[in-house]
Amino acid sequence: MNDYGSDFVENLIYYRTQKNMSQLELSGICECAKSTIGGIEAKKNFPSFELILKIAYALEIHPADLFLRGASKQREEVRSFFEKDIMSLVETRFPR
Repeated sequence: MNDYGSDFVENLIYYRTQKNMSQLELSGICECAKSTIGGIEAKKNFPSFELILKIAYALEIHPADLFLRGASKQREEVRSFFEKDIMSLVETRFPR
């Protein structure tokens, strides 16, 4: 499995355990078999795009966080930087 696949599995397990959720509970929310989640976590299977979205929804995270832990937080920090810091810099440099 490539690095993205390994990262995905590590992050899936991380977020699932953070939610104190079993494979069975996650599979129930995602409407798939427990063996599907088990197979993914054992790196035997890789989920479809639809299942990735269901897993993210069940874990209450952004799907990107399953590939890069904290990706949505980093995205928010970048957006905040541009919205606040850059705009205040522009307004200071080019007052109305």
